[in-house]
Amino acid sequence: MLVSSYLVRTFKLSDYVSVTELFRNVLSEECYEETMSAFARQLSWDSELVLVAEDEGAIVGVIVGTIDNQDGYYYRIAVGQDHQRRGIGQNLIESLRQRFVGRKVRRIMVTIDSHNEVVIPVYEKAGYQAEDFSRFPQRLSIVNG
Repeated sequence: MLVSSYLVRTFKLSDYVSVTELFRNVLSEECYEETMSAFARQLSWDSELVLVAEDEGAIVGVIVGTIDNQDGYYYRIAVGQDHQRRGIGQNLIESLRQRFVGRKVRRIMVTIDSHNEVVIPVYEKAGYQAEDFSRFPQRLSIVNG
């Protein structure tokens, strides 16, 4: 799926270093540590729910989703500082939503924790409302192992 020059696609193993660098640059240190554990678990379970935004071969955005108890969850989203406010986050959210719909999940939730409260408006812009936000990320299998 293209948005201007950005391509949203499924994560590939060759993206690992770029994605971890993006997470390191965008997330706080504590959030980075928590995210990397969950990211590794999600990759081992279902890498099709990890999407990246690529611009001329560079990874500029990533979204990690998971399915837990037949519900789809957006877990973490990150877009490089120089690429924010260009629709990349919206495109990542919509692309993952389509994956969830294709998997016939019961409902789609946005995982909210102390690290990603700031992205609530991004999800609201995508059409998600208060009842779509899950404030109990520790219940997710990718978070608690």
